[in-house]
Amino acid sequence: MCTRIFWSTNPVAKVVSRTLDWAVSDEPDLWYLPTGIERTGGVNDLAARWKSKYASLVLSMWRLGSVDGVNERGLAAHTLYLEGAEMETGGDRPTVSQIHWVQFVLDSFATVDEAVAGLRGIRVASEPVRGQHLGAHFAIEDPTGDSAIFEPIGGEIVVHHGAEFTVLANDPVLDEQLKNLSRYRPFGGELPPPGDITSKDRFVRANYFLNYLPEPADSLEAVAGVLHLASNASVPYGAPYDDGGVYPTWWMSAVDLTNMIYYFWSTLSPALLWVNFSDVDPGSGVLSLNPRDPTLVGDVYRHLKPATPIF
Repeated sequence: MCTRIFWSTNPVAKVVSRTLDWAVSDEPDLWYLPTGIERTGGVNDLAARWKSKYASLVLSMWRLGSVDGVNERGLAAHTLYLEGAEMETGGDRPTVSQIHWVQFVLDSFATVDEAVAGLRGIRVASEPVRGQHLGAHFAIEDPTGDSAIFEPIGGEIVVHHGAEFTVLANDPVLDEQLKNLSRYRPFGGELPPPGDITSKDRFVRANYFLNYLPEPADSLEAVAGVLHLASNASVPYGAPYDDGGVYPTWWMSAVDLTNMIYYFWSTLSPALLWVNFSDVDPGSGVLSLNPRDPTLVGDVYRHLKPATPIF
């Protein structure tokens, strides 16, 4: 239902890609969000309040909050579905809901190290998303190659911090995914890479092919590499899971953390879109566009229009 792949070992560029898989489209919009925006982390009495310290390029889900993006310092963040998530309860720390988590991170921190330290001070809360309490876990990475995974397990956040944590899928939790990965070659076992659309199989396949990606000639080849792997881990329209549910890949994103370019591809369009952070005028205010527009292709910075922040 989502896969994130971080290629941090090539000498050209640190690049990351992810898929968004769900039963229906999350109707993403692309936003440029400048510094100085006042925000809240949810609707409960303990919801955190903050002002954005860093500008960001993000994708919103149903215009409720950000699920993917990168900030001006090159810190990227992603929300993925986790059915088995057990959110933190109790305590008096400020809360940030799963739908506001990505924006809180991008607004507040410059590096993975900063985020890992700073996020100890907040509690992840579950907020209904279109009437559903959706479990989630989260991934972040930065231009140094550092990475961290945050998973709500047993009522607390389990953090996996280190450059080795390059792939994330959905259930089960990361420790169990890594244990399963050890059954496959070249990760300690003898099994060949699997080919199903399940989370476990996507996790193995993404790790397997990431291991064999050849050195890119330039940053464009590096981005193409992770998008290629994301395509390999994507779910075609109409493909059923074992329970009969259908959760196709609606879009893929990629971030060149070294050169600060954010990419988006709707799987209902043959066209790849991108925005280069260096092109954005910091004084332009909030900007937005609908990246699902099938007439858009290539660099879409000029198509971003002034908008009102709604999350």
